[in-house]
Order: sequence, then structure tokens, then C-alpha cells
Amino acid sequence: MMDADRTLIAASGWLDLGLPEGALEELNRLSPNEQNRKEALELKLQAHMEAKAWNAASDIARVLCVRHPATARYFIHAAYCLHETGDTLAARNQLLCGPKALLEMPVFHYNLACYHWTLGEQERARTHLSRAIAMDESFREAAITDRDLAGIGPVP
Repeated sequence: MMDADRTLIAASGWLDLGLPEGALEELNRLSPNEQNRKEALELKLQAHMEAKAWNAASDIARVLCVRHPATARYFIHAAYCLHETGDTLAARNQLLCGPKALLEMPVFHYNLACYHWTLGEQERARTHLSRAIAMDESFREAAITDRDLAGIGPVP
């Protein structure tokens, strides 16, 4: 096993323990070339998200979107991180730039509902929330307590 692979395993272990700072320390030991590997970027994204380092996480997620434009989850993560930085308009736009596969994901519609509601686009928010719930009933319960949907009224 290569040293870089061992480092990635160690970083993953730190994340499993709920210690994102340890994961980032491990990942920072990688060479710049190794740090740009997809696996390293994914771990770094996860670590920054767990540490609530939204700007750093957003930067990494957007790099992954550019390099892997067919991978829907990167767009979900990039948009979420942008929203957490307070740039909800950029979050909505990032999510809408993703692959068509997103349309079949309830989390896509749920997150769009949150972003539209935050931006004051109430009807769009309700439409996407209804779609998310129709696809996955568990989003009904999430919507009731989600601060991003506060005031939306009865959950459809």
C-alpha cells in the first residue's frame, strides 16, 4: 500500500471518530499532487463540512463539480455549503447547474425549496417541497423543524 493510500485511510479514520481536524492534518501531509486526487478532495470536503468551515468546503465542492460534472452529490454539497456561507442565491444557481440526475433526487427538491423560501420565492419553494415529500415522505418531518423553511405554513 502506498503512503498516500495509508494517509487517506487515516484521514477517514479521524472522520469516523468525529474529529475533522485530525483528518485535515493527515490530508495536509499529502503532496500537492496527491491532495488533488478525487478521494483526498472528497475527504477534505467532508472534514470541512463537519467542522462547519463552509467557505473552504464550498471551494472544494465546486472544484469537484468542475472536475466531475456528472456527479450529482457534488452539486448538492456545493450548494449547501454556499447556502451556509449566506450566499443562498449562489447556492440555488449552483444546484440548478448540476446534472439532470438531480431532478430524480428528493434532496435536490428539498434543498431548492429551502433556497427559494430563503430568497422569498414562496410558490417555487412550496412546489419543490411538495415534490420532495412526494418522492420521500421523510422530508415532511424534516420540513417541520427546518429553520430554512420557517413560516412556510402547513407542510403539503
